[in-house]
Amino acid sequence: MALISKKYYNRDLSWLRFNHRVLQEASDKNNPLYERIKFLAIFSSNLDEFFKVRVSDIRKIKNLDKPLRKKLITKPNKLLKKIKKQVLLQQQEFGDLFVNQIIPELKKEGIQLISCEDFSDSQKEFAEQYYQEKLKNKLTININVEQNDGTIFIENEQLYLTALLNDEQLIFVKIPSNTPRFVTFPSENNTHYITFVDDILKHNLAKFYAQKQSSKFYSIKISRDAELYIQNEYSGDLLTKIKNSLGNRETGQVTRLLIDTAMPTILLHHVKQILDANETDVMQGGRYHNFKDFFGFPNPTQKKLSEETLTPIQDPELQKFSNMFEAIAKKDRLLCYPYESFDDVLRLAKQASEDKNVSKIKITLYRIAKQSGLADALLNAAKNGKDVFVFIETKARFDEENNIRWGKILEEHGAKVMYSYPGIKVHSKILLIERIEDNKPMQYGYISTGNFNEKTAKIYTDFGLMTANIEITSELKQVFQLLEGNIIIPKTKKLLVSPFTTRSTFEKFIQTEIENAIAGKEAYIILKLNSLQDNKMIDLLYQANNAGVTIRAVVRGICCLVPGIEGQSEHIHITSIVDRFLEHGRVYVFANGGNEKMYIGSADWMTRNLDHRIEVMIPVLDNDVYFKLRRMIQLQLDDTVKARIINEDQDNTYVDSASALRAQVASMSKT
Repeated sequence: MALISKKYYNRDLSWLRFNHRVLQEASDKNNPLYERIKFLAIFSSNLDEFFKVRVSDIRKIKNLDKPLRKKLITKPNKLLKKIKKQVLLQQQEFGDLFVNQIIPELKKEGIQLISCEDFSDSQKEFAEQYYQEKLKNKLTININVEQNDGTIFIENEQLYLTALLNDEQLIFVKIPSNTPRFVTFPSENNTHYITFVDDILKHNLAKFYAQKQSSKFYSIKISRDAELYIQNEYSGDLLTKIKNSLGNRETGQVTRLLIDTAMPTILLHHVKQILDANETDVMQGGRYHNFKDFFGFPNPTQKKLSEETLTPIQDPELQKFSNMFEAIAKKDRLLCYPYESFDDVLRLAKQASEDKNVSKIKITLYRIAKQSGLADALLNAAKNGKDVFVFIETKARFDEENNIRWGKILEEHGAKVMYSYPGIKVHSKILLIERIEDNKPMQYGYISTGNFNEKTAKIYTDFGLMTANIEITSELKQVFQLLEGNIIIPKTKKLLVSPFTTRSTFEKFIQTEIENAIAGKEAYIILKLNSLQDNKMIDLLYQANNAGVTIRAVVRGICCLVPGIEGQSEHIHITSIVDRFLEHGRVYVFANGGNEKMYIGSADWMTRNLDHRIEVMIPVLDNDVYFKLRRMIQLQLDDTVKARIINEDQDNTYVDSASALRAQVASMSKT
């Protein structure tokens, strides 16, 4: 398979094109200045994870035997070179944007970001006092005595300054991570001066080490392999393995050595030698690294330089009911985050924990907030004698430690907690509450496209459906029986459950559209996804295209399908929306001969979601919910402000239209 062909676009290169869309938001002057700075931070954070995870995977492939390597990916070296080329171009665009747009625009607002070379005498005095009082005793300094003496280790994703002492000794100074990244000087003449803590250190270190012929320090950062090497293990106690593996993230192999472009060749030579890095690992960045710290960039002015805070609305229909169970029993309820508040889910959980008629609460947790009202409700339910079952996915990347911590707390309070299965992730976002009514058990369910996480519910667009429909809740009960180990395969007719029925059912739906198109009936497919990667599903969409099915998709991130190719995908139109909120909901619509089918849930069309994870998709059966969702999806399809066209080059061209419809802004008024 070619890295980029007319049939499939490489997933890693496509992900880089997604991150470029994030960078476009940073360059969009229609966004408030501090929103643009936030997008620089998101771009940087995304790229860090990409190197820790995806690049490390590709490098591991290089070490496999050739026959096995051919089955997985072709020419990993070639892919790594293409990745490096793309990243360097984006880093250059990032640097130009920061230096030539962001810094001057900050200056217009009376905020001057200055380097140590530009410190005034009073600022030098301030910097030296700041160093003595707040930095000096926090520093970790390593100096190698001899080349390759093994005494220096650079921690993963930590910031360091490096220099050569007396032209031979290499010094690494770790910038303390428990100190603010930005330091604000006393304002002068209505101008607010801000500097990186890096520059405070550079000024003081240059002064201290001047006698050792070193007055110039340069920034470096290393990304290390962040995978836990457990995803394909099928035996043993997985939880214990994860606990024992968390520390490996600090010692994994180097996947990126990010340097200051101005670093002298002789210094870079010494750095590569002592860190056992090669030229492939080296990425040239700017003077500063870890731009994700710009999430906390200070605004010392009184000016409003960010978006107005969105206050999620309370669903007016739900507010008519003091009892959530009564509201859900009457009809299905849909919440659209972040436009509508997650508080109603917390209200449901809290009422369930206190309601004397509630006997059981079952839930899956994939990414839970560190401070969680939902977890507090589960603790309270267990305390009140409810039968509480919590399935915790401990392989939720970078949230493993937090998930395990919550699991331990819940267990200590009497909840029954189960953890990940070896070899498969539980990615579904489901809740089931059993309540005794008229001496009979009544089930209440909640199925969502997003996590049970109060924090992300304010910044991710997701959909959550509450239902008491017995056809749905009885099948949801089976999913929990599966998770508890009481059944092997759930027998569901309404719910789609991966890895059992999701792929086969979606294939059947596409085949129906193909047959209808051939028969001259109206045939179309509408998709809203985070990622479209699975080759089998892509091939089916190509077949549908050739049969005359119209396919419209909004794909936020990875898109391996290549649209617009005659005889393959000329009837497939794909856009991608990157805006203030992270598009996270998954919605599937099929014409179905005039009787539309719609599903929402946790699964994208990636092989992992269809075949290697437990996912749950729910049909939208309630008319009110259906029309509410359909309106929301239509806004996405009609976006002409933040939508980019996904074409065969994935060059992120904006949709060209005389009208201006911004889906996320319109969604605020439609919910």
